[in-house]
Amino acid sequence: MPEKDIEPKGLERSLGLWAVFSIAAGAMISSGLFVLPGLAFAITGPSMILAYAVAGVLNIPTMLAQAELVTAMPKSAGSYFVVERSLGAYLGTIAGLINWCAIGLKAAFALIGIGTIADLLFPGHGLWLVKTTAICAGLFFTGLNLVSVEGTGRLQGLLVAALLGILALYVVTALPHIEPPRYQPFFQGNFQAFAAVTGMVFVSYGGLTKVVDVAEEVINPKRTLPLGMFLSYAVVNVLYVGVAFVTVGVLSGERLSGSLRPVTDGAAIGLGAWGIPLVGIGAFLAYATTGNAGILSASRSPMAMSRDGLLPAWFAKVHPRFKTPHVSIALTGAIACFVIAFLSVENLVKTASTMLLLSLGLINLSVIVMRHSHFEGYRPSFRMPLCPWLPLATLIIYSFLIAKMGSIPLIMTLAFIAAGSVWYVGFVQHRIDRESAAAYMVRGALSKDMQRAGLEDELVQISLERDNVITDRFDQLVNQAPLLDLPQALSVREFFHLLSETLAERIGLPAADIEHLLHERERQSSTVIHLGLAVPHIVVPGEHVFEMVLVRCRAGITFGDLQAPVQTVFALAGSADERNFHLRALMAIAHIVQDEVFQQRWLDCPVTGQLRDLILLSRRMR
Repeated sequence: MPEKDIEPKGLERSLGLWAVFSIAAGAMISSGLFVLPGLAFAITGPSMILAYAVAGVLNIPTMLAQAELVTAMPKSAGSYFVVERSLGAYLGTIAGLINWCAIGLKAAFALIGIGTIADLLFPGHGLWLVKTTAICAGLFFTGLNLVSVEGTGRLQGLLVAALLGILALYVVTALPHIEPPRYQPFFQGNFQAFAAVTGMVFVSYGGLTKVVDVAEEVINPKRTLPLGMFLSYAVVNVLYVGVAFVTVGVLSGERLSGSLRPVTDGAAIGLGAWGIPLVGIGAFLAYATTGNAGILSASRSPMAMSRDGLLPAWFAKVHPRFKTPHVSIALTGAIACFVIAFLSVENLVKTASTMLLLSLGLINLSVIVMRHSHFEGYRPSFRMPLCPWLPLATLIIYSFLIAKMGSIPLIMTLAFIAAGSVWYVGFVQHRIDRESAAAYMVRGALSKDMQRAGLEDELVQISLERDNVITDRFDQLVNQAPLLDLPQALSVREFFHLLSETLAERIGLPAADIEHLLHERERQSSTVIHLGLAVPHIVVPGEHVFEMVLVRCRAGITFGDLQAPVQTVFALAGSADERNFHLRALMAIAHIVQDEVFQQRWLDCPVTGQLRDLILLSRRMR
């Protein structure tokens, strides 16, 4: 039996559009921009500019897929959550652990960047100063995240604003100093080398989609998250390519190749005496924003996994005062500091890129599965174009890039997956029996007798929470109402006989009396209120009685010779003292059925239980 879910308590929606933009942009601009250009140039020459552009383009499909998934399921650790619900507990476990590790590694890489600045200011102290400074920075940002998510968002916004200004200034001032011959020859290596560089700089864009890991703390997530991601991508991608372009143009190949501070060297030419300290400040801001955002987003994975029973329950604890997942944050910060102390920078970058590519590949697979699950509760406010062909093509390209990353990152990633598999078998497998969307689709392919999946109830609840819908009495009535999915055409007499028997079980009156009331009401005036829709409603004896029956009959119910067959029925029966609610129920039904696509979606629902979801998720006034 699954472990009882740990409900999220105390996570507040306090992050707006600027905070989302800042977290995504800040998580991208880091060592990938201030360190990697020199290393990439040493492998493939000026074409590393194109490698940055290609890596950015390859992130677009995943950004679109993530935008669709997170607007449908805006939950903490969105990168893990959507994979677990789409592909199942095993891949969810692997994805959650990989997401936690990849973003933690990227944060550690950024913190090491802060350590290199300390070495620049106080030379001669060696590697111990770099790592000590990085660990101290990691402890500071861990403490900040422990105290306040909103405060973290504010600080992130200020740091990102200053960082973008410095980078824009660098690009503009360096342009007049460009020497065109330095771009020749553009390609200085083979295609395999170019592909390897593209995969290596791919980690630079890692923060783009990881902002969804704080989706549960975002105000109006269905608009704010995709807009924040798109804006941050546009701004950062232009800056990446612009900085790489001017850096190649102002530095000689000998000076740029293998340099660990290429932007600083370029700024010394473009900005003169102010260049080095100004870009040094920019580099510090970049490392700080990535380290801060990395700890913030990475810590949400273990919290969400704990809620679902994939990790011990204490990971999901939320601090009663600060409203932050303090256990997950503290452990994430500790792991980042451990990695800084014991892992080399080169292996850290390549392993993070490999894990990131694998994680993003699972996201693309998830959007295909969710799109074709046809759950009524899956209601994204943004839809990925060209699905499934675009995510399928992305999966193939990501697999190619992973293969080009080298043996050490692959071995480390496979070892990590093996460790995650052991954890799944030993801790998770016997505790979780949740059915994923993929399992639901397989069951549907094997059997025509489809039963409702538990995931459908969860998706409906998530959609209602996302839209800040407070359920009312009519919603409760819908949840309790019997659902009749009639397989064959009926006359109105046959239908009323069946309906009266269903209502008799609910209100305790003889079926014959109810059938008589239904016929009397129909004789007074037809209850067919729209083409294909009828709302038979009667007043029954008693007090505090109100019941509803939902009916679908694809073949149609004949209410009269001059009327088209009815496929949709909302049948109401209430006592006289419920007259006011009777009127409110009729108004609610009117709002629901006025949606132009309601009738078609009602007829197309593959599972009877989804008819209830269609009503609950309708955009009616409450």
